[in-house]
Amino acid sequence: MDIYAQNIMDHYKNPRNRGELKGADLVQREINTTCGDDITVAIKLAGNKIKAIKFTGQGCAISQASISILSEELVGKTRPAVLGLKFDDIKAILGIPISERRYKCSMLGLWAIQKALKKIA
Repeated sequence: MDIYAQNIMDHYKNPRNRGELKGADLVQREINTTCGDDITVAIKLAGNKIKAIKFTGQGCAISQASISILSEELVGKTRPAVLGLKFDDIKAILGIPISERRYKCSMLGLWAIQKALKKIA
């Protein structure tokens, strides 16, 4: 458990794939009005697969670590696979228990990615 908590703090302090993505195919912003987390994702596609994800924004350790981890985990995944992800999948990817109060924080990045992917017909 402690290893997973350390991983969350590492991704929060040293986020992977933070920044702009030139030539992005999709961009989506999501805000957690409950606590102010704010994430904008940019996605580059290669056919039906995610080629790259970058993000900008600010928020708590859970929201920022979650999108950082997802930006690595989802590269190479197909659009249907990503659209099918749920809260249990996020908990498994993060490897820590997520309280009801942190549900939106943990899901914000995934929601942004999924909304972006839904823009494609």
